[in-house]
Amino acid sequence: MNYDALIIGGGPVGNYLASLLAGKMSVAVVERKGAFGGKACTGIIGAENYESLGLPDKAILNAFKGAFFISKTKVFEIHRQVPQAYLVDRKVLERELAKRAIKRGADYYLATNFVGFKDGKAILQHLDSRFEIKAKYYVGADGVNSKVAQEIGAKTRGEVLRGWELEVLGNFRREWVEVWVNKDINPEFFFWVAPINEEEARIGTFGDVESLAKFLKVRRINPSNVLEIKSGAVVLGWRSPWVKDNVALVGDAALHIKPTTAGGIVFGSYCARALAKAILNGNLAEYEKNCSWVKEQVKFGLRIRKVFKSLTQKEIEEIFEVLGSEDARKLIIEKADFDDHVKTAKALLRNPRLLARLIRIAPIILRTLL
Repeated sequence: MNYDALIIGGGPVGNYLASLLAGKMSVAVVERKGAFGGKACTGIIGAENYESLGLPDKAILNAFKGAFFISKTKVFEIHRQVPQAYLVDRKVLERELAKRAIKRGADYYLATNFVGFKDGKAILQHLDSRFEIKAKYYVGADGVNSKVAQEIGAKTRGEVLRGWELEVLGNFRREWVEVWVNKDINPEFFFWVAPINEEEARIGTFGDVESLAKFLKVRRINPSNVLEIKSGAVVLGWRSPWVKDNVALVGDAALHIKPTTAGGIVFGSYCARALAKAILNGNLAEYEKNCSWVKEQVKFGLRIRKVFKSLTQKEIEEIFEVLGSEDARKLIIEKADFDDHVKTAKALLRNPRLLARLIRIAPIILRTLL
C-alpha cells in the first residue's frame, strides 16, 4: 500500500494533522490502541486557541471564566467575563478529529503497531500479521515514548515526571479552576482542580502519588468518592531532530509540551499546522522554522520551571502576595494569555514596581527569566 503521508499515532495531534492533510493528499493513520482516548489528560485548553485551531465544539465539557490560586496561606482570584479555557473530553476530541479526517478521505488502521522502518517502508503489525506501507512522508505522533523518534535516532534532554489524575465527586464551582501550590505537600509540581460540573471534577498533579493523597485531605475530598484513576508520564525538555530525511516528529513525540503545565494539545496542534504546510509544500525543512512560536514557549517555560524548582514555600507565599495585589491582578486580567506564557510573564516583568518586588523575593527571577 502506498500513501503520500503515513501518520503514526492517532491521538489529538496526529488526528488533527490527518484532518489538515486529508482531501489534499492520500493519508493513513496508524494507532496501536483499538479505541480512542484512555490516556490521562485533564484537557484544559485555552478558549482562544481552541477556537483558532478549529477544534470540535462537541468535545467541550465545561468553560472556565475564573481561577483561584491557592498557596499554603494565601488565596487570590482572576476572573473575566468570557471563558478563558475549556475542559475537553479527550476521547471525544480524538474521535471527532478522526471522523473529520476520515470524511476527507483518510484511512485508519486501529489496533496496529508500528514496528519500524525497513527499505524506506513502515513495517506494521495487526494482531498476528505484518504488512508494509510505503509513504512519501512519515510522521511520528506517537507520544513521549515515540518509536518513530527511536527509529530516527532522536536524542532527548529533559525531565521525566509521573502524572496522576482523578475524577472525583464533591462540591465545586463550575466556572472556576483551582491551582494549589504547596511545596510542603508536593515539591515537584502544583495541584489542579478542574470541575466538569458542580459535582464532578478532575484533580491531578505530577510527582509522588502520596502527595496527591495528602492533597485530597487538604481539599477535603473523600478518597471513597474517587470515580476514576489514571496515570502517565511526560518529558519536559527537548527532543531533536524533529526531521530526518522524510520523517518528522510532532506533538508529544517531539516534546511539544508546556513545561509550566505539562499540557501538549495546543503546542502540538500549532506545530501540526506548520508540519501540514511543510508537507503540502514538499519541503520538510521549513517545518521547524514555522514552529518557532512553540520553540520560544518551551524555552521560556523551561526557565520558569527552573525558577519554580528553586523557590522555597516561604518565597512562594511572598510571590502570591505580590500576584494577589490589585496592580498585578489587573495586569493579569488585561494582558495574560492562557497558552502564551511568554506574553504573560513579559507583561508582569515590564511593570517596574512588580518586578522590583519579585526580584527582592527571589533574585533568580532576574537571572533566569530576563
